Amino acid sequence: MPETGAAGPAASGQENKRGGSAMDGEAAAPPATGVLDKLFGKRLLQAGRYIMSNKSWMKTVPTENCDVLMTLADTTDDHTLLWLLNHIRLGIPELIIQIRHHKHTRVYAFFVTATYESLLRGADEIGLRKPVKAEFGGGMHSFSCEEDYIYENIENELYFFTSQERQNIIRYWLENLRAKQGEVLHNIHFLEGQPIIPELAARGILQQVFPIHEQRILNRLMKSWVQAICEAQPLDEICDYFGVKIAMYFAWLGFYTSAMVYPAVLGSLLYTFTENDQTSRDICSVIFAIFNVIWSTL
Repeated sequence: MPETGAAGPAASGQENKRGGSAMDGEAAAPPATGVLDKLFGKRLLQAGRYIMSNKSWMKTVPTENCDVLMTLADTTDDHTLLWLLNHIRLGIPELIIQIRHHKHTRVYAFFVTATYESLLRGADEIGLRKPVKAEFGGGMHSFSCEEDYIYENIENELYFFTSQERQNIIRYWLENLRAKQGEVLHNIHFLEGQPIIPELAARGILQQVFPIHEQRILNRLMKSWVQAICEAQPLDEICDYFGVKIAMYFAWLGFYTSAMVYPAVLGSLLYTFTENDQTSRDICSVIFAIFNVIWSTL
């Protein structure tokens, strides 16, 4: 943003010179641009900074070292930063946290991840359902560390957990970080057992807590889903990455779009070949209505 501010006066001067030479002998237009700048310029600038802030964080995050990103307000002092960091490290020792400072937005962020062994214990804790090997009966079963050998891909640390499952486990730990009796942070007095992260988010100390995309999977989905126009949607991959709800939405959207082809074709034909008299229009409307009733029940 500094470059924009520095270039402003020079660009304005050049515009004034060009404007003066081009408009000699003509009436001057009202200064509407200046009014609009005063009304909307500040808000647009703030919105642009907010959008660029999120994009900058997303681009600077190495996915291998981060599953969940927590950003703090730019007014956060060192005491609050260390207080939250110590509580997370003591309350959730399974997490690995790195602190980074974004030079453009002047915002601190916690880069949160966990080791594979910690994630296995977390999957056991939340009862995460994972596929079982065929020799042990197959199907889906709640994960158990005591019988971890029965699950598919348990030996592969990169592919046993999806990014969504890793993030769900970390989110569960963060949301269950509780305050002890009498804990105080500035003017925030925590109750015993009160969740810390939601309270800090409600007070504006934590700006955002969001998961990080896995670029490798996004690139694969871009080729097999977005760019593959005439091919079936990879619903299993969508479900594995975005979750069941998103996969169900696009499955229904694809089905509905395909089903709409038939009434669209019939409606186009009736519209094309219908004569201009009222009787022909009424007959075609009745035919199309009967077709829609039958089509909607199939």
